[in-house]
Amino acid sequence: MRTWLLILLAFAAPVAHAEMWKCMDQDGNTRYTNVKADAKGCKALNLEPLNTVPPTRAQQKPANFPGVDNNTQKQRDAARRKILEQELAQEQQQLDTAIKQLAEQKDTRYGSEKNYARVEERLKPFEDRVKRHENNIESLKKEIGNTK
Repeated sequence: MRTWLLILLAFAAPVAHAEMWKCMDQDGNTRYTNVKADAKGCKALNLEPLNTVPPTRAQQKPANFPGVDNNTQKQRDAARRKILEQELAQEQQQLDTAIKQLAEQKDTRYGSEKNYARVEERLKPFEDRVKRHENNIESLKKEIGNTK
């Protein structure tokens, strides 16, 4: 059985290394092919063999590496999730407050703001605060989704 396998591998090895040709058509377009019938008038490419590196082995933990049992880890994960959910609730409240403040500022017009550029300048910090809270909420939801 081994003999047949070795013979099969010996015949399959040359097939794995295909020849490549570079072809130019009348319009100056370049194409590459490994089909010998399509390679008439093409230049054979001399390709160097690929440099492959064997995969590295996973690092082994040292014998005295500290570990945590499953129950302790589950408790830690649950506590972490609870903290993240509390932070999410706080961020949601802060977002609601920031949206209300932005709406109030949009409704307010000052006499010193003769052009709209000054209004935009005044609203920018409020809009930035809303965007920051939205980003925080998105990140917290993503982090909660990653918890076990």
